[in-house]
Amino acid sequence: MAPHSESNEFSANGETAKVELATATHEPGLSKHKAEKVQMRFPAPPKFDDPVEEREYLKGRLAAAFRIFGKWGFDEGVAGHITLRDPVEPDTFWVNPFGVAFSLMKASDLIRVNEEGKVIDGGECRLLNAAAFMIHAAIHQARPDVIAAAHSHTVYGRAFCTLGRLLDPITQDSCAFYNDHAIHESFNGVVLAEEDGKEIAETLGDKKAVLLQNHGLLTVGKTVEETIFWFVSMDKCCHSQLLADAAAGSRGQKTIKIGDEEAAYTYKTVGTPRAGWFSAKPMFDIIHKETGGDYLK
Repeated sequence: MAPHSESNEFSANGETAKVELATATHEPGLSKHKAEKVQMRFPAPPKFDDPVEEREYLKGRLAAAFRIFGKWGFDEGVAGHITLRDPVEPDTFWVNPFGVAFSLMKASDLIRVNEEGKVIDGGECRLLNAAAFMIHAAIHQARPDVIAAAHSHTVYGRAFCTLGRLLDPITQDSCAFYNDHAIHESFNGVVLAEEDGKEIAETLGDKKAVLLQNHGLLTVGKTVEETIFWFVSMDKCCHSQLLADAAAGSRGQKTIKIGDEEAAYTYKTVGTPRAGWFSAKPMFDIIHKETGGDYLK
């Protein structure tokens, strides 16, 4: 898929930022697919010349991401974490302080952690979830392209992760994960050892998501928004497959799978980082409207 870029103005939570528009054109040779009369165009994330300004903007997006998780019921006590690589000092990352509710998270609450697991910046509560550090530090070190990573204990994600299987390409939405997610088959309890975090990062490889067996979902992305959309969408895909498998199985049938060629073709539209970033926009807009921007404080 070859992008054609042009500039445009895009408003993100009341702030106007320069973005690029990418026109998706599909590769020749896919004879089974009709030529598109109207081309799909996704805006791109805003770009910043000043990394300090970028840091403040991204912290706001990270705080909004926690509000989204809270709204969707993706909290389970004090479990769950989302991290953001710091644009000023990329070997450090921002994360939620241990025990602060997702639904109350503000940019000023977030804490910044270095590679040694020491909290070096952030809000008044500076409790660090050790499991969050072990998992996310390993991922951020192994994947320089990853700006954000998310993990939490959702109902459908947990249920699906007991099956030891990948998502099937049974819907357009699940095609976003076609050949782009993995299963981490080892469960050793709460991730408190450095080696466990490294094993999860190794299983993830260059993919966007990993199913942690008997545990839950983990997604990564080049933006906070992309990461959050993959997480929300993957949980919904788990839900859909659990329902579909149960419905088909009760009739002695199997679900109808999308063909490899069609799944790969669909992935090129719905599974790209830019598609993930733009698909998250409505969720972030709603949070901004419902909270009046309280998360930005």
